[in-house]
Amino acid sequence: MKATLVGAAAAVALASAPATAIARDTISIVGSSTVYPFATTVAERFGRSGNPTPKIESTGSGGGLKLFCQGIGTENPDITNASRRMKASEFEMCQKNGVKEITEVVVGYDGIVIANSVEGEKVDLSKRDIFLALGKEVPDPKGGEKLVPNPYKTWNEVNSDLPNTKIEVLGPPPTSGTRDAFNELAIEGGCKTFDWIAAIKKEDKSKYKSICRSIREDGAYVEAGENDNLIVQKLGSNPQALGVFGYSFLDQNRGKVQAATIEGVEPQMETIASGDYPVSRSLFFYVKKAHVGVVPGIEGYIKEFTSERAWGPDGYLVDKGMIPLPDDMRAKMAKQAQSLKSMTGKEL
Repeated sequence: MKATLVGAAAAVALASAPATAIARDTISIVGSSTVYPFATTVAERFGRSGNPTPKIESTGSGGGLKLFCQGIGTENPDITNASRRMKASEFEMCQKNGVKEITEVVVGYDGIVIANSVEGEKVDLSKRDIFLALGKEVPDPKGGEKLVPNPYKTWNEVNSDLPNTKIEVLGPPPTSGTRDAFNELAIEGGCKTFDWIAAIKKEDKSKYKSICRSIREDGAYVEAGENDNLIVQKLGSNPQALGVFGYSFLDQNRGKVQAATIEGVEPQMETIASGDYPVSRSLFFYVKKAHVGVVPGIEGYIKEFTSERAWGPDGYLVDKGMIPLPDDMRAKMAKQAQSLKSMTGKEL
């Protein structure tokens, strides 16, 4: 009876104060598989300091933001990681569901690599090569300003300098932030090198986006799940296949896989941080401000993640493959995170 009364009282309190979460002892974190190893490392350090170790689930960026934006309360996560920025539509979904105050934190940089087994041939790809190999519809090889379903079967059909091997690319599903960023930076990056397609954006943005961010569905691109380590393993058994994943997984698996250069640039910490590597992106986490002070430890976890010993140039996250932000950006983000500055939505 006592337990029933306590539960009922908590439910009433939550209903009457939607900005307050029911008390929970352990921080709940969801989101990006790319940010997962960094967040897990911070969580372990935080746990060794005498705090309950946060529970972290790798759901993909899109899946994590969907869970995060479902509402306020112990059944919903406190923090979500993302390997791309929150979309305006996701911010609106959060607002609609009562998740009004959200703190955005840029934690570092990552590069999206296209890699294969060290037993395979190392290649140099342009963004145009990537689009022509993987776009759902591409310019007609016979000429003219006309799109056709992707006809290319081998890499040397795309570019005669590339190997005469079957186009087979293992990559993340649509729920992944890596997939979103790959579509935007690599597929669209190559698509807009065709001036007549780029011109469509001014006339019909939706049509342009449909052309330039759609990946073929005929088996050349294989959705290999949210687990980037699984992609790395599969490349070992198929040296001719390529895989798409974050730089940190390349860094952790050197000796097993090798990265393609993109437009002549090798993915390295320096080239990603400088923006010279063409397929670079920022990494984020988002904090549900209503849960701070109710679920214990959130402020402490944020402070640990944004400490110099964690994300600084000599921090322990660098050893895991995270590329640190410039000093001034790091200082700004640490202040923003630790003060729990709320997003307005205008930045999206």
